[in-house]
Amino acid sequence: VQLQASGGGWVQPGGSLRLSCAASGGTFRQYTVGWFRQAPGKEREFVAVIRWSGGSTSYADSVKGRFTISRDIDKNTAYLFMNSLKPEDTAVYYCAAGRGIIVSARDDLHQYDAWGQGTQVTVSS
Repeated sequence: VQLQASGGGWVQPGGSLRLSCAASGGTFRQYTVGWFRQAPGKEREFVAVIRWSGGSTSYADSVKGRFTISRDIDKNTAYLFMNSLKPEDTAVYYCAAGRGIIVSARDDLHQYDAWGQGTQVTVSS
């Protein structure tokens, strides 16, 4: 499966953005889909994840209560709704997909074998 991430941009602190991750060449069925981000000079870090079957989700503590991950099964697309954005949310955001990922490893980027190209999110005034 190939992934296409989109929806990034510039937003002022407190603003909102919606990121999309569309699958092609296959479906997300039986996949776990995650969002990760990487700020300049920092390691890529886990943001949120959704299990396509059943829709269970998990979030990094830093985004809990502000970000929401969801899926549209018919459109084969995952979303990341980002609210109350802060300057420290500035990063390149990547979507990723993997199969057979156990719950305890969903925040481990090495578990994912398909990655989108990344979309820049900039939060500043």
